Amino acid sequence: MANRSPGVLQRYRWTELGLFIIPFLLLLLEMSQLLIAKADPHSSLSKSNLPTLQGLIPALGVIAVLLAVNMLFSIFFRKADQVLLPLVGLLSGFGVLMATRLGPDLSPTPDPELGSRQLLWLLLGVSVCVVTVFLLRNVEWLERYKYTAVAFGIFLVGVTLLRTLQVHNFDAPGHDQLSIGPFGFQPSELLKICIVIFFAAYLSENRDILSEGNLHLGPVRLPPLRQLGPLVLMLGLALLLFLFVRELGLALLIYGIFLCMIYLGSGKIAYVVASLLIFVILGYIGYKLFGYVRARFGVLGIDILNWNDRSEQLYNQPGGAYQIVQGLIALSSGGILGAGLGLGHPAGRFFVPVVQSDMIFTALGEEFGLAGLFAIIGIYLLILYRGFRIAVEATTPFTQLLAAGLTSIFALQTLIITAGNMKFLPLTGIPLPFLSYGGSSLLANYIIIGILLRISYDTAMEREGHV
Repeated sequence: MANRSPGVLQRYRWTELGLFIIPFLLLLLEMSQLLIAKADPHSSLSKSNLPTLQGLIPALGVIAVLLAVNMLFSIFFRKADQVLLPLVGLLSGFGVLMATRLGPDLSPTPDPELGSRQLLWLLLGVSVCVVTVFLLRNVEWLERYKYTAVAFGIFLVGVTLLRTLQVHNFDAPGHDQLSIGPFGFQPSELLKICIVIFFAAYLSENRDILSEGNLHLGPVRLPPLRQLGPLVLMLGLALLLFLFVRELGLALLIYGIFLCMIYLGSGKIAYVVASLLIFVILGYIGYKLFGYVRARFGVLGIDILNWNDRSEQLYNQPGGAYQIVQGLIALSSGGILGAGLGLGHPAGRFFVPVVQSDMIFTALGEEFGLAGLFAIIGIYLLILYRGFRIAVEATTPFTQLLAAGLTSIFALQTLIITAGNMKFLPLTGIPLPFLSYGGSSLLANYIIIGILLRISYDTAMEREGHV
């Protein structure tokens, strides 16, 4: 037994455990601050108003599940990336804290159980991540079923058309929501993963042909139609759903994934430029066809500092600028350091509709300030760095493109929703990864993390000659 002990200690994922210390301390401190602020934000700190162990359950639940995964991976997948999970664990923990903080203050219907449900979704998400790592013994298996994957994703989103077609107001945005009994989820969260799997598989098979290009369209050289056709067809089918489901965020995300993957697969910037020109044309068509798209673009031109009659009209109309303006007021009130967790009013005085999901960035800005937002963006950048590093170190073209494409999803979603919250882009229903309330997004994001961890583990084992 004495000879085995050092081996066990050496095999443990100490780097990951050490990195977990920072998220664990932050979660406990912020949860304690939230409980103290709820009790009486103006009273002096004393033994009587210190948080109880029961009040710390959300933070302790996050810590317990992450420690369990750390021990499990130390036994079975010690060579997997050790930085990715602490980063997403920190963001997910803050997502639970924000849901716990915002739920009781939501207007017009408070929801005290919002944090508990988000904690449950986090537990399910981490479980799905672990299951993904265990079951995905051969990532190359996904390459053989690329058409099945994308067809499954499109089918799920297509099922939501049955609900959407019941709504006769085609000039309003639809709802990407599929209900099964008491539960509901967003099929587009799975569609984005399926699309990346298809693009990664197809581009890895046709990389040489796509990178050469022998079809001339003015100054742009395109690949043969035989190779270009399936890409355009799958993209067209996915975007066609936008005409029925009418989700601007879904269309932006899918097209952004296409742009990233076509560049990563071919290395040709000309394809990206040509695709952007097509995107402008499609955007103009959507602008003309849908009134709600015109309204959201109209919000971008609203002048908050110099208020006028047109601003008042945009502010009050359905689907207008009310949500954005209220969010910007809450965001600006945070200043540099913020009001502190539990001391702001994102769901109270500064009533921001759907603040727990679509507008979570503004709530974070009010309570953590500009410095807190920079820290959060820095964490996202570190996640992107680790994801792209896993892609660079992968040993096959498919796994390289798959890891890079899945990592690009986090970049695109973060860009779209943060820019929408700050009135740089039209606001969409894209969730902020790991921070926005919602089970569908959290489960899908942890599936992505599971795939990335599996790729990193397989790569490490292959380089050591174990596979």
